[in-house]
Amino acid sequence: MSGHQAEIEKLLYSYAERIDLGNFAAVADLFEHAVITTPGVPPGPSGRAAALEMYTKSTRLYEDGTPRTKHVTTNIIVEVDEESDTATARSYFTVFQALEDFPLQAIIAGRYHDKFERVDGNWRFSQRMMIPELMGDLSRHLLIDIQAAGSVK
Repeated sequence: MSGHQAEIEKLLYSYAERIDLGNFAAVADLFEHAVITTPGVPPGPSGRAAALEMYTKSTRLYEDGTPRTKHVTTNIIVEVDEESDTATARSYFTVFQALEDFPLQAIIAGRYHDKFERVDGNWRFSQRMMIPELMGDLSRHLLIDIQAAGSVK
């Protein structure tokens, strides 16, 4: 694995860690220079403030300050273009959730298609496309209603 691939994977895993901690400000930091998109929906938020607003308005937090989830990122394929200081990554995500009255279960799975740019030697997100594909009971996780392939109700 190249150093670039490891740095990009660290960004992917940092997203999962930060959202599971309920630290939406730190999640938004990752997307300071990025746009968030979903197929079939007009381009989503661009920049830190828009990302912070999106996560705050869409993700339920509990008394412990977390969404009581575990985002698992797998099947990561990273492609780096050294000449243009850009990279792409495709990966799968599965989100698990458990509460006292909600047994541990997978609540959503899908894919991320991400784009990155290297600025001053550091990799950062430039775009995240979230592609939800398999959905379970999201009623305890999201404050919005979504459908597969990115349709929002």
